[in-house]
Amino acid sequence: MNKVAANILVIDDDPDVLHTARIVLKPHFTNITVESNPEQINFLINHNRYEVILLDMNYTAGVTSGKEGLFWLKNIMTKNPTQQVIMMTAYGDIKLAVESMKIGAADFVVKPWENEKLQATVLAAYNHSQSKLEVEELKSRNSSLNRLLTSSEEAIIGHAEPMRKIFSTVDKVAATDANVLILGDNGTGKEMIARSIHNKSDRSTSVFIKVDLGAVSENLFESELFGHVKGAFTDAREERTGRFELAHGGTLFLDEIGNLSLPMQAKLLTAIQHKEIVKVGGNAPIPVDCRIVAATNSNLLRMVAEGKFREDLLYRINTVEVHVPRLSDRVEDIPLLAEHFLNVYAQKYRKTSLSINKRAMEYLCYHSWPGNIRELQHAIERAVIMADDNVLSQDSFLLTDQRASTTSIDSINMDEVEKSTIEKAIAKNKGNISKAAKELGLGRTTIYRKMDKYGIRY
Repeated sequence: MNKVAANILVIDDDPDVLHTARIVLKPHFTNITVESNPEQINFLINHNRYEVILLDMNYTAGVTSGKEGLFWLKNIMTKNPTQQVIMMTAYGDIKLAVESMKIGAADFVVKPWENEKLQATVLAAYNHSQSKLEVEELKSRNSSLNRLLTSSEEAIIGHAEPMRKIFSTVDKVAATDANVLILGDNGTGKEMIARSIHNKSDRSTSVFIKVDLGAVSENLFESELFGHVKGAFTDAREERTGRFELAHGGTLFLDEIGNLSLPMQAKLLTAIQHKEIVKVGGNAPIPVDCRIVAATNSNLLRMVAEGKFREDLLYRINTVEVHVPRLSDRVEDIPLLAEHFLNVYAQKYRKTSLSINKRAMEYLCYHSWPGNIRELQHAIERAVIMADDNVLSQDSFLLTDQRASTTSIDSINMDEVEKSTIEKAIAKNKGNISKAAKELGLGRTTIYRKMDKYGIRY
């Protein structure tokens, strides 16, 4: 049997216990250090790294309270909160076990132990220490990558009134730890807004973890979000760290939260409420500190009324709500977005001299964009790939579901479209210019200026 490359420290005042522990563990682990004096603990942990520490509960003759062991456990956890410590005692006191686990102990063994049980317990603690180490390394890599992405990240594109309101909300909420619910149709950019909140927050140097809840099956939900221990179920061949634990210190983005079943909602609510999770197959609660940003295209209030979504969960996730408009509700941003995606894909496909002519841009602005920004992005990418000339024309874009189904695009221009849209909005709102402006995503000054330009009188 190959030994596990690990440093194990055993601290007990009984020489026989130390001798037995060395004999039992030596065949399985490369380095076993034994110490009878707990006063040496600080020196040892300051000069060495131990994957697992086995710590006795009592060191004074006749004492069985366990207070000495708890004292040294607190000392160890203060210096290294991720240290794996297994408590040892000759007295199977459940209260002591619970108290030590609350302080941070990984497990608890009663002397005299079964050799196989001790080996298995130490190995499990070692595996958990490696898992925690991998999590920290992943967080470090994610932090570096996140800083790199953030440094070159462009602001969310848009100057329509609904987007200006979103920018203001993001700036206000980012500085807090409030949970945020982002509502909007598919393809409107909900994830970008979630990332913007994270990048502007105090958690920006930590990780941003996304979970697509619409793609998580009910039987794997707990394993995906909370993790599992080795052997928890048939295919659990190794311990797994869940998304909550991965997001510790950062932001957890729960996309498509409206797709969760009621049982899954209950489990999620418990984790958010108590800020701790328990791995599948485990029994030790793991504290988690992550900000929750959720998103959905569902009407959660209606789902609550229909008994399909928990009201208490809704209150937990929507301290602040952000409503993202459809692309058709921010038409004036289409040229900005189109030029942005053109630049992105022109660079990607090495066609850097491309441009979109005026007629083609008018055509893009008149499309209804049921797929929102994502549909526009794909349309620009496809046009760039297929482009034979340096100028993209109307024929470069193969779009369906045109609002121009009853009116030929050739018979109008952009000014006519804008004038007609403003007139319809004003008529719809019975001459209330403020309401018409809000519906169009325009400021009052802007809509009056455009009314004057087109000679619209009400």
